[in-house]
Amino acid sequence: MRTRTLLLLAVACGLVILVAGGIQLWRFASDSEGAEDDLPIGASASAGDLDVTVVAATEADGLLRVTVRLSGVDDPAGIDDFRLIVAEDLIEPLTADQAGDGACAAFTEAEQTCDLVFGTAQVDNDIRVLLVRRGEDRHRWALR
Repeated sequence: MRTRTLLLLAVACGLVILVAGGIQLWRFASDSEGAEDDLPIGASASAGDLDVTVVAATEADGLLRVTVRLSGVDDPAGIDDFRLIVAEDLIEPLTADQAGDGACAAFTEAEQTCDLVFGTAQVDNDIRVLLVRRGEDRHRWALR
C-alpha cells in the first residue's frame, strides 16, 4: 500500500473513533440511572417487589437505627439488600440477634415496621445515606 492510502485509512479510523466516543458521551449524559436524587426521610420507594418507606433515623451510642415500613414480599434474607453509605464505605446492617428488640428480621408481604440497625461507632464523618438494591432497582435516602 502507498503512504497516502495508509494515511487516509488512519484519518478515517480516527473519525470513526471520535464519532463513537461522542455517541457514548451523549448516552452517558442522558442516562438517568445514576442521576437520581436522594429521597428524604418519610419518602417511599419500590425496589423490585419490596415497598420501602423510611420513617425515622436516630443515632446514639454508636448505633444508627433507621425505622422503615416494609411490605410486598416474603423474604427471610431481605435485610441483605440494605447498606448504609458513610463517606466512601458501605456498612451492612446488624442481624436481628445482634441489634435487639425491634430490629428487622424476615420480611413478609404484610406491612411491618422495624429498625435497620447499623454500627457507626468507628465512623468519623456525619454522612449517612441508606441504600437499598433489589433486582434492577436502587434507591437512596439521605438520613443527614
